[in-house]
Amino acid sequence: MTRTVDLSTSVGTVRLPNPVMTASGTAGYGDELGAYLDLSALGAVVVKSLSPDPWPGNASPRLQETRGGMLNSVGLQNAGVDAWLERELPALEARGARVVVSIWGTTVEEYAKAAKALAEAPPTVVAVEINVSCPNIEDRRRMFAHSAAATAEVIDAAGACQRPRWAKLSPNVTDLTEIAAAALGAGANALTLINTVMGLAIDPETRRPALGGGGGGLSGPAIHPVAVRAVFECRAAFADTPIVGVGGVSRGVDAVELLLAGANAVQVGTATFADPRAPLRVLSEVATWCRRHHVTNVVELIGAAHA
Repeated sequence: MTRTVDLSTSVGTVRLPNPVMTASGTAGYGDELGAYLDLSALGAVVVKSLSPDPWPGNASPRLQETRGGMLNSVGLQNAGVDAWLERELPALEARGARVVVSIWGTTVEEYAKAAKALAEAPPTVVAVEINVSCPNIEDRRRMFAHSAAATAEVIDAAGACQRPRWAKLSPNVTDLTEIAAAALGAGANALTLINTVMGLAIDPETRRPALGGGGGGLSGPAIHPVAVRAVFECRAAFADTPIVGVGGVSRGVDAVELLLAGANAVQVGTATFADPRAPLRVLSEVATWCRRHHVTNVVELIGAAHA
C-alpha cells in the first residue's frame, strides 16, 4: 500500500497545495514553463521581477555557466507591471496557476508604483515578492537589501499592493537577521531567502569580464549551503515568521534540507534551465522522500533541524 503524504503548507496566510514553487527570474513571465508541466500542480508560479515601467536590462552576454552553477546578468529586463497584467497574466489564469508577482524599482517611489498597479489584480495573484536584493544592477545604491533602513522603506511602500508581502533578501550582507528584522518590522509577511550571490567570471582569452554587465548573480547548487544557512539563522531568530527557501534546489533532498532548516516552502530556479520539468520532479522526489522516511505531513519537516 502506498503511503499518502499531505504536501500542503502555508506561507503565512497564503495556503499552498504543496511547498514547491518556481523562482523569480528563471521562468520568464510565468507561462513559459506551461509547455512542459502543469503549472496548477505547483504550489505557485513566481514571475520574473517587474518594474512599474519597461526596463531594458543589461548588455549581452547575460549568462555564463560556472562550475556548480551559473552567473546571470540579465539586469531585470521586463515590460513593466501593466504590460504583464494585460498580456501575460491571462495565460497563467487559464492554466489555473497560483501566482506570486515579484516587483522591483530603482527608488522607493517606483516600488510603490509597481505595488499599486497590482492592487486590483485578480485573486490569482496570491502574494507579492518584493525584490530588494538583485545583484545584477551594478550600482549598489539600488541594492536596498544592503541597508536595514532602506529595506524597511521599500517594504512599507509596497503595502500599496494590498496583498501579502514577501521580502526577498540578499546573502551579500554581514548580518542577514538585521535586514530581515527591518523588513518584518515594516510589514513583510514572509521572507524569501536567498537571492543570488555576487560573482564575476573573466574570459581568459579576452582578459575581460565574460558578462556584458560586468559582474552577475551566482545561482545553482554552489549556493545551496548559503541558502540553508540563511534559512536556518532566520528561523532561529524569528521562530514564527513564514520563510521561503531558494538557492540551488535541483533535487527533492535539497528541498527537504531547506524545509528542515526552517522553510515553509521552497523555490526551484536555475535547475529549470537544464530541465524545464524540474519543479514537478523535485515535488515528486519530496513526496517519495517523505514516504520512505514515514513522514505523513510535510509540515512536520519545517524547522525540524532546530529540535
